[in-house]
Parts: sequence; structure tokens; C-alpha cells
Amino acid sequence: MHRLGSLSPSALGCSKQRAASLPQLQRSGHRTRTTPSLPRPSVIIACYSTETELPRPISSSPPPPPPSPNHRSTSSAFSYPQPRRAPAQVHPSLPPSFGRNQLLSVPDETKQKLNSIVSSFNAPIRYAFAYGSGVFSQTGDDTGQPKPMMDFIFAVSHPAHWHSINMAQNPSHYPLQARALGSSFVSHVQRQYGAGVWYCTYIPIQGELIKYGVVSMDTLCQDLLEWDTLYVSGRMHKPIRIVKDDARVRLTQQVNLVSAVRASLLMLSEEFSEHDLWSTIAGLSYSGDPRMSLPGENPHKVRNIVSAQHQQFHELYVRLIRGIPGVHWREGSGTIKQDASAKHRASLLRKLPQVPRDLMRQRFAHLISPTQPDESDSDENAFWMKVADEKDLPTRLSMELSTIIRGPALSQSLKGLVTAGPVKSTRYALAKMQKWWTSGSA
Repeated sequence: MHRLGSLSPSALGCSKQRAASLPQLQRSGHRTRTTPSLPRPSVIIACYSTETELPRPISSSPPPPPPSPNHRSTSSAFSYPQPRRAPAQVHPSLPPSFGRNQLLSVPDETKQKLNSIVSSFNAPIRYAFAYGSGVFSQTGDDTGQPKPMMDFIFAVSHPAHWHSINMAQNPSHYPLQARALGSSFVSHVQRQYGAGVWYCTYIPIQGELIKYGVVSMDTLCQDLLEWDTLYVSGRMHKPIRIVKDDARVRLTQQVNLVSAVRASLLMLSEEFSEHDLWSTIAGLSYSGDPRMSLPGENPHKVRNIVSAQHQQFHELYVRLIRGIPGVHWREGSGTIKQDASAKHRASLLRKLPQVPRDLMRQRFAHLISPTQPDESDSDENAFWMKVADEKDLPTRLSMELSTIIRGPALSQSLKGLVTAGPVKSTRYALAKMQKWWTSGSA
């Protein structure tokens, strides 16, 4: 028989309420288990406990010793479930040496400032990096001009949740209409328009003026792997400073860097200089950007980046380039040679990210043999061999990359009217026009 003395008053009260409902359950067809020889409280406890047992005779043996602290009780009718232990490893890990080329160094003062800014946000950030002239110097930077903004990209798991927390902590980072419509509206605009990034610009934090973009982890990794917008992935072709690392992004970023090398090799001749390679890689994401053809960006931006960040480009790409078959780069030599055969170039074409590869297939669809409509591996290789023999291959590839970039870059710029508001958008556009005018005068 169960001992009623071990039950709390709240438990007995709950049992009485359940006892009152037993006749109703019986009338409704539910089968109940009763033991006539037991008192009514014991019947109630036996029926509604999580582990129902038959009555046991009263034993005169002494009570069992108390359980040890590490013992888990599983037979108590009124014990609460224990919380589940978190898995020992939530996110995948990589070898410590993997992707070490991505960990570019910056001065200690800059490093501390970047870490402090990112850690000031209460909303959880999975991956963060800083880029632009506020982190790495560029040729033509005038010390007499105001300090440039520090640019950040924050990759988050759940944008709506992230904006909700950030909007409560930093409401001034959002324009009035975004605060009025809430985080769901912000995440919807971020996801549906442009390149999937929501920018907050001209934000004063810890004595610095920053601009930060928020992107979902899935959108970022998809762009790094497939180049569906070449917006954030294009920015990550150039030197960046990783402030908060993530194994998934580090892996996909390594794929993105190798893809940038392959695309650039297809646009270069058999022999070229190290500077030519860096300029080609840095120019991939600017080839279709409307700001480069309008007074909205410095027309010499690629040259200024490469000239001042030559060492960072070398550290970022040198191991990757030497690992590509058919590319020869002698140590200490600034000249690079590559295999110019159709077989080598066809291999590079087949390994391009999915979106530019599909566009190139459509561009040269007339080369597909009508007698072999099946897409076997031999037919696939024969098709890319024909594409590799085309004399205008570098021009065609550049055009297709421009097609990928143009739409998202234009809509992302227009989205700035919503994400930053008309006042900040106008201020940002005027600053860009001033840079364009200054570079043109120079």
C-alpha cells in the first residue's frame, strides 16, 4: 500500500480532483482500473501515477538507503523528468590547420576594437567578419579625410529572432518604419529582396562609425558554394578579418576561394603575373556592379585594393593556387604559368560553382551534339572540351558573372532606402559620389 504521508498537500488535492472525474470517465467509455480492497486515495494514486503497479503487502524490512547523488530515480510516480544533457559537440569541427590561410592578421589595436564591437551585441552571432578600408588600408586613402567606416557582416541562424533582440537593444539602428513594423517585417525584406542582407549604416559604437549587414547562415553558405548572387561571396574573395569563426563557414569559404582562383585562371593567359591574378580575383564581384558604371563607386577601387593589400592576397591564395593541377608557381617568382590545353580548361569549367556553370552551359548550348542527348560523363567532358576551345571564353565567362551580380547588387542598393532610411541612404550615396569625384580629379 502506498503511504499517503509521503505525498504533498498539492498532490493530494490533485488526486481528489481526478477522483471526482472518475465516474464521468466511466460513463464516457474509458476503462479504469480499481482495487476494491484498497482505500480510495490509494486507488487514485495507483490509477494516475506514471507507473501503475499492483498493491504489494506491507514489508517489515527496513527502508532502503537513500540514493547516491549520481543515481537517477525512474520509479517514482511524482518525480520530474531530468533535463537532457546537451550534446558534447553541437557544431562540426575542423582540424586546427584547416583554412589557416583565412586567418589574416591585423594590428592588435584593430583586433581588440573589432572584437569589442562584435561582442557588444546581445543577439547571437554565429559568424562575423570585417572588411573594407576601415580594416585594411587601400591606396589613395587620404589621412586628411574623416576616418572610414568599419564594415561588418554578421551571419545569424534565425534573422527574425536576431532582429527582435537587436531591435530591443539598439532601436536607433533601425529606421522608423522598420521599428513600427517589427522584426518579422525586417527579416522578410532581408530575405526576399536583394542579396539577402539587411544593412544598418552610420552606427556609432565605441567611438567608431560602423556599417553592418545581417545575413542568414543558409543564405551565406549557399552563396559561397553556388555563387547565386556573388554579393557576400564576392566580398569574401578579398582580404577580410574574421572576428567570430564558424566551422561551416570556414569550410564553404575555402570552396569559395578555390572557385575564385578557377574562374580567374579561365580569364587569364598561359603566363601572367601575381598582380594580374589578384586584380582578376578582386574584380570578379565588381564586374556587374552598377555602381562601377555610375558615380557611385571609385573606378580605381580594384587597383587601390590590390596595391595596398598585396601581401594579404598572397597569404590568402598562395597555398590554394599551388594545389591546382596544371598551375606552376615557382617559389619567389612573381610569374605564374598554367596549362593552356583544352583539357585543363575544361576541368576548370566543370568545377565552377553551379550558377555560373549552368549559365555557361546555356550560353554554349549550341555545342551540344544532337546525336547524343544523354548526359553521360563522356558526353559531358566532350561538351566542356568544345567550350574550352572557344576563343571568346574569357569574355563570355565575364559576361555571365556580370549577369549574376547585376540584379542582386542593384536591388540591394535600392533596398538601402528601406533598411537605412532616406536620410542615411542619401548621406551614404553622397559620400560615394564624393569618392568618385575625388578619384576622377586625381
